[in-house]
Amino acid sequence: MIDSQDPPAPAREVVFDAPFSDRTAWAVGRTSAYPADGRNPGDNKLDLIGPRSAPTAAGVFGARRATGGLWRTDLVSTEYAPGGFELLPGDELSATCTVHETPGAWPAIWTWGRDDPGGRPQPGHGEIDLFEYHAGNPRVLELSNHVRGAGRVVQDAITPGTPFELRVVFGTGSVEWSVDGTPVFQDRQGVGPRWRAWIVVNISVSAGGYGHDAPGPGAHEMHWSCTGLAVRR
Repeated sequence: MIDSQDPPAPAREVVFDAPFSDRTAWAVGRTSAYPADGRNPGDNKLDLIGPRSAPTAAGVFGARRATGGLWRTDLVSTEYAPGGFELLPGDELSATCTVHETPGAWPAIWTWGRDDPGGRPQPGHGEIDLFEYHAGNPRVLELSNHVRGAGRVVQDAITPGTPFELRVVFGTGSVEWSVDGTPVFQDRQGVGPRWRAWIVVNISVSAGGYGHDAPGPGAHEMHWSCTGLAVRR
């Protein structure tokens, strides 16, 4: 008797799971998505990143009020790290995240891609926003594919202060997001076959544009946490 069922897909293997303290895997306070001065006001951010912009060993990303209306914000990226790890089409990234209902805080995991050999940026700079969060919508996650122009605001996705497991598969024809094992968005656009991108994990501070709150005058510190980040291929 011939079994007509397709064979099971091969198990994915972990190809990246470096802790944020690993300086061969993660560069601190550097990404080509930000101007060279470590600020990014053009994207509604009060951030100031630099060599001291490291999260804790436990994966807590913090922002601390600085001078001139800026905030020193934690950011790590695989870009500029000696390992230079890049995501490829078909990869799956998972992480456990805990965000808090703090006005002005802008936690995110996202990607940023290298230019092609001719020096031209990838479509959308290779950016996939695995998630963005703003406390003004405390149970909402913002999910975006800037490579091929797709996105969704997912209502009632999370509870502030409660860890949630995020999983994103970067398919050539569809990027797929799951939260705590439940699919929440398939964009049916994907990243295409030639996409490659570095991982960026950070906290930004909103300047008050895009309909999001800026931090209150009495705020001096904010944070969120990311643990167990891994990529399977």
